[in-house]
Amino acid sequence: MSRKLERTLGLRDLSLLVVGVVIGSGIFIVPATVLSQVGGDVGLAQLVWLAGGVLALIGALTLGEVGATRPQTGGLYVFLRDAFGPLPAFLFGWTMFLAIGAGATAALGAAFAGYVGQLFALPLPVARSVSVLMVAAVAFINVRGTRGSTSVQNWTTGFKMLALLAMGAALMLAGPGLGAYGESGVPHGLGLSVLPSMGVAIIGVLWAYEGWSWVSFSAGEVKDAARTFPRAMAIGTVLIILLYSISNYAYVAVLGPERAMASSGIAAEAVSAAFGGVAGKLVAAAILVSIFSAANATMLTSSRVFFAMARDGLFFRPLARIHPTRGTPAVSIGAFALWSMILAASGTFEQLLTYAVFTAWIFYALGAATVFVFRHREPEATRPFRVPGYPLMPALFVVVAAAIVVNTIISEPLRAGVGLAVVMAGLPAYMVWRRRGTAGDDGEG
Repeated sequence: MSRKLERTLGLRDLSLLVVGVVIGSGIFIVPATVLSQVGGDVGLAQLVWLAGGVLALIGALTLGEVGATRPQTGGLYVFLRDAFGPLPAFLFGWTMFLAIGAGATAALGAAFAGYVGQLFALPLPVARSVSVLMVAAVAFINVRGTRGSTSVQNWTTGFKMLALLAMGAALMLAGPGLGAYGESGVPHGLGLSVLPSMGVAIIGVLWAYEGWSWVSFSAGEVKDAARTFPRAMAIGTVLIILLYSISNYAYVAVLGPERAMASSGIAAEAVSAAFGGVAGKLVAAAILVSIFSAANATMLTSSRVFFAMARDGLFFRPLARIHPTRGTPAVSIGAFALWSMILAASGTFEQLLTYAVFTAWIFYALGAATVFVFRHREPEATRPFRVPGYPLMPALFVVVAAAIVVNTIISEPLRAGVGLAVVMAGLPAYMVWRRRGTAGDDGEG
């Protein structure tokens, strides 16, 4: 039986994986909330989306440097383990399995059923079944083979990129434009007075960019990872910034600021306003593809963390097995999918995800901080890629990520407390696995 996952992912695969795991349903909904939070100032909203994208790009480039020198399956988990020891790495993996990764997959399943419900009326039990079946289908694709799941990812991501571009172009051509609403697309005013509203809005934007770091989990399956990994992280993140900017501008060009920020489904409403209700149904169909793509990318990447943990002896041993003919971490995929399906079927994922998702930023801050640890600890190491603007750019990312965590603790202490409790619940689990014996080899080359 193979002891390693094969390196099958190229530059195009990994770049599209970045786009696929980030763009789900958020860009079709979140822009209305962001616009409302900045008081309907279109230029300011665009600036917030750009700032969030730049911050995600800095984070991606920072992990790009670390991943180029440590291209192992598990990505961020491995970076945390090597820089800070097994405990913080385990707590990250524990939270990913229990809440963040599985909760996100269950949420995508629920969103998928919700958009199917826009095309066909679904009773609640049927909707829950659709959610579970979507997760099961994604798991089946991933177990069958990494190359096959990557091909599905490439096609579905390519489709949603083209759909976003086509929708944006069509809306800008059909809509009256910003001028009809007295807007120029330039912020009305920049100063200290707008910082609080920008700070609130950028948190929502950063959630819409959530997922770029997850691509690091598949670093052990990347061909010529030292060159491919950082380039793909940069290319994928830049593509997302462009797609988000075009979409945001297009929505407001049709609806105007007032109607846009009051919308509960801004993409469908903009298309319906420009082309009629039937076209709005087409948006729902495109969103279904987008959600499926994001769920496939989440399954493909997240399952590698639990595989790496099991290889280290810090999770259930069977999750370290590689399928003898498919060459995939089939048990890890199956276990992750099963827990995601349980959450989707029970409907309990919403609170779990809401409470725990902010804790991811604790680990993102630590993940970016590993670049300082490795530069100090290994000054003579060969670095095929170096993050631009070091040390200021990585430090900026760490500070902002830490600020998001602190702001959540202050503004939403109950949510933060429950989220941190989920993380800390991993402490006794960690002690159990540590007592079971020494870690096995990681099987990575």
